[in-house]
Amino acid sequence: MEFSISYYCFTLLLLIISMIIFMKFITKNQTPKDLPPGPLKLPFIGNLHQLASKNTLPHHRLAELAAVYGPIMHLQLGEVSTVVISSAEMAKEVMKTHDLVMCNRPEMLAPKVVLHNCTDIALCPYGEYWRQVRKIATVELFTGRRIQEFRGSREEGVMDFIKSLVTQAKDGSVVNLTAKLFALSFDLTLRMAINKKANEGEEFRKLVADLTAMISGFSIGDLYPSKEFISMISGTKSKLQELVNRQDRIMDHIIEEHMHHKRQGKEEQDLVDILLKFHKDEIHHSKDFSLSTDNIKAIVFELFSAGGETTSTIIDWTMSELLKNPEVMKKAQNEVRSILQEKELMIDEACLDKLKYLKLVVKETLRLHPPLPCLVPRESTRNCEINNYKIPSKTRVFINAWAIGRDSRYWKDPKTFNPDRHEGSSIDYKGTHFELIPFGAGRRMCPGMRLGIVTVELVLAMLLYHFDWKLIQDDLDMEETFGIVGRRKNDLHIIPVLNSISGFK
Repeated sequence: MEFSISYYCFTLLLLIISMIIFMKFITKNQTPKDLPPGPLKLPFIGNLHQLASKNTLPHHRLAELAAVYGPIMHLQLGEVSTVVISSAEMAKEVMKTHDLVMCNRPEMLAPKVVLHNCTDIALCPYGEYWRQVRKIATVELFTGRRIQEFRGSREEGVMDFIKSLVTQAKDGSVVNLTAKLFALSFDLTLRMAINKKANEGEEFRKLVADLTAMISGFSIGDLYPSKEFISMISGTKSKLQELVNRQDRIMDHIIEEHMHHKRQGKEEQDLVDILLKFHKDEIHHSKDFSLSTDNIKAIVFELFSAGGETTSTIIDWTMSELLKNPEVMKKAQNEVRSILQEKELMIDEACLDKLKYLKLVVKETLRLHPPLPCLVPRESTRNCEINNYKIPSKTRVFINAWAIGRDSRYWKDPKTFNPDRHEGSSIDYKGTHFELIPFGAGRRMCPGMRLGIVTVELVLAMLLYHFDWKLIQDDLDMEETFGIVGRRKNDLHIIPVLNSISGFK
């Protein structure tokens, strides 16, 4: 009996050793030597086992692996060949030198593939259509003049938001600031995009929330593109189609309403009106570029899903860091309150340029908490070479902006929230310094960055001017959640206290 047990144990051990040797042999022969270095890959799953952890978020784990294998690292995620970039130098090469080769990867955001064939601004492939919609974004939608035109609606929305907080402050209520900031971002986008207030767009708000949740989620089907049955079994396709049908019904009504106003001779009032200037029914020359109704739907949804959520996330993290660092909070409040007149209600946006320290606070938040930790995934459209490594066509590329922002090679005490580090520094987040790339860089950089930053600074200035803030518990958790957008894991609950210099009574 003892011999039998020993024999079976020895046989099992031999089998395990044989399987490991076989896996190494298969992996060695399947992985080209001129790819970037990376950890051992297993059959079928590749390196997924190295990312699967309940306690570590993917962008954190990718940073840990990069510390071992280097700033350019190769992983096999299911069937998808993947390169992870974790240094400013490598990020510059990808987003500047190889900008035209590294196209944004729509399949990583599975719902967007179905939503009007990826004809929004961020995810449409390089080509004439992308050049034209990018031009519309930079020349029509997000210019300084256009941002100024929407100033009135922006200030009105922020004032309504502050008034709601004043009511709760007088009652001594606990506020879910995370939820209120998300609602505010949606309201401001609604006002600018389709000229409606939040109470007029409840159905649309629910749709955007549902679609955003699906986009932010992870689908195993993304890693096995040849195994279409995976998404079919999970029900992803049917759920998505239902959301698409809802979007079509709502957007068709909105677009028809705007076209009716246009036929009546009403002047443009919002971003949909601007996009309709390029609608195929409005273009009279066959050679002129035009947008279909589906193109407009895709762009409008992008304004809500990308712009709204990232803006509220930045404000949420900034307030969290200020609460964790009361000395920084006090310094920021003193600046805002010294520049504004006592008993004022609304901050003049022209004053925002005077808030130098607040700008440093926002910059430091973007360093520690980039709204998209790994930016929008890209894919090589053809074979290329990075740092003497061969990158095959159709290789997915992640740029870990979170890791770069916390790299001790570029930042002293990188985990410490210290806005003063940016005083006198030339490093900015506008796409020319790759140590800080929360909005990306190159041709695919976020075109709505200026609008987003103006909104962030206005809301923060109002929150710091009118209120002091009390935590409901001594220890504030700073955990993140897993998703395309790096939100707080738990909503920020806090008590607003109306400041004596505020004009509200």
